[in-house]
Amino acid sequence: MDLSGLFNLEFMMFAEMAVGYYLRKRNIIREQEKGVLTKMVVSILLPASIINSFNTKIEGDLLTQFAQILLISCGIQVLCNILASVLYRRTRERRRPILKYATVVSNAGFLGNAVAEGVYGSEGLLFGQFYLIPLRIVMWTAGLSFFAGKGKGKDAILNVITHPCIIAVFIGILRMVLNLPFPAAVDQTLASLGRCSTPLIMIFLGTILADVGFKTMFVQENIFFCVIRLLVIPALVTGILYVIGIRGLAASLSVILAAMPAASTTAVLAAQYDADVEFAADVVVLSTVLSILLLPAWVILLGMIF
Repeated sequence: MDLSGLFNLEFMMFAEMAVGYYLRKRNIIREQEKGVLTKMVVSILLPASIINSFNTKIEGDLLTQFAQILLISCGIQVLCNILASVLYRRTRERRRPILKYATVVSNAGFLGNAVAEGVYGSEGLLFGQFYLIPLRIVMWTAGLSFFAGKGKGKDAILNVITHPCIIAVFIGILRMVLNLPFPAAVDQTLASLGRCSTPLIMIFLGTILADVGFKTMFVQENIFFCVIRLLVIPALVTGILYVIGIRGLAASLSVILAAMPAASTTAVLAAQYDADVEFAADVVVLSTVLSILLLPAWVILLGMIF
């Protein structure tokens, strides 16, 4: 069981965050320039990454197993949305969408791929792509509505469906279902732009931490969220899968991906929609740090259960 890929990836994320911290402390990135990073990520880089992520063919003898993990992932999204709707009713208004979004949307798309491949090999990576389909759809529909759906009626709906990432999801789904071929140059461009999104997001988080420091990271709301995201959700998924008799790779991988920390896009959307961006950065950083300790433990535990 080789976890070196996971540790290397998490080290890289924190190194990129340290770059942002340094650039902000030296005032190389000024306060008014942080908004440029979020606009670039949300308007161009993330949509490119989303469209490219749906470049998957559904075919072959593994179709039944793919369908199984797809259904498990859908069930996990339902569970996370229920938890998000009931757990944070007393949370202050500018923090509530952050906690809801981070409960529903994990970092399974970035960290998850590394864990799936590093622990379960190429088959784990392939299965992981199907697990991520419902997550990616929910991320830019229900997840985005936590931030963008603050208006009423048509305005709230319009805010969501016209978001660049929602449009990218629609394009990606059509591409996957219809198996639409893109020219190689287009695929390479999308992949190249998509690879830029995570480093810029981590640099952005670093600039926020440079301004607010680390003292606010261990507030009660954040600790409570980390318990839910890293312990309660994967424990519930483990119990449900065990009771209904699902075993093997589909079960283990689903629990691992359910145990991922908050998505780094949490802070980007908080900045875009005037939520508590400093708190959002604390949520992402603390949950990611704690995941370094907990993910290996989950891998070992699941090896004994499933």
